[in-house]
Amino acid sequence: MINRRHILATTLLLATVLAAPAHAEDKPAEIRIGTQKGGFFPAVRQRQTLENAFKPLGIEIKWIDFQFGPPLLEAINVGSVDFGYVGDSPPIFAQAGGARIRYVAAVKSGGNTQAIVVPKNSPIHTLADLKGKRVAFGKGSSAHNLLVAALEKAGLSWSDITPAPLAPADATAAFVKGSVDAWSIWDPYLALAELKENARIIAFDKDVHRPNAFYIANTDFVEKYPSLVSRLNTTFAAEGVWADSHHEEVAKAQAEATGVDIAAIRRFVDRSNYRVAPLDAEVVKSQQAVADRFAKLGLIPRPVKVSEIVWTWTPGS
Repeated sequence: MINRRHILATTLLLATVLAAPAHAEDKPAEIRIGTQKGGFFPAVRQRQTLENAFKPLGIEIKWIDFQFGPPLLEAINVGSVDFGYVGDSPPIFAQAGGARIRYVAAVKSGGNTQAIVVPKNSPIHTLADLKGKRVAFGKGSSAHNLLVAALEKAGLSWSDITPAPLAPADATAAFVKGSVDAWSIWDPYLALAELKENARIIAFDKDVHRPNAFYIANTDFVEKYPSLVSRLNTTFAAEGVWADSHHEEVAKAQAEATGVDIAAIRRFVDRSNYRVAPLDAEVVKSQQAVADRFAKLGLIPRPVKVSEIVWTWTPGS
């Protein structure tokens, strides 16, 4: 028989459960992190820093590699990855498509790790010379934004070129064969094109706009485990400080992990910035400009407001 004592005990237990922080009672067995063929992630993995940061909580770290940003964000959207690192364009396309993602931290790039390149002997010397040319880029990638911004700066429209949306591996082959006239691409593919194919840069990112990169998390993961997101950000921020003063270690780790030529990796690493910080008003404004640029050209299905999916990280909290 259920009496008043049973009812009181059950009520008190329920109140205790509801009052307890969700992450105290319910934490994931593992955190799945999506990375790309770049950055300092191979070094972070070698150093086991992230694993050591979460081991006391009984949480494993699983690393999942992607060729570039759009498929990584789709994995975050569907919940097969919890947290990842991408350039400026993929989150715009993902948000416009209704993806369940949040910006959780930013890396302000120096604008030296992405560029538009042409063959060494190409008649193309300025951005204006791209008119009528076939240009390769990764659809929905940060290189997509670079190309759009570059055309805008040159006074050209999207219809003034022949777009060739290609993944990095396919674009590399097309560039080598000469089936495209120019290529908008990021490191380490950029450094490889310079060193292996004598590619000539006609514009870096910094020449046409202010680029940023982002740490992105699944919406449900952020809402359920905010303290874990803060711990991820804090750990990556500390690793970013380390990486900025240990370029050779970062380069060697990435070369070993990817098989990419060490000379290309060193060039990439030496012009990179790894400092992780919260999204400030300047970053949000810059990212909104990216979104507006794509919306204006009808490249995304609807306009988006970047600030609506920004999660506020307070370092030290």
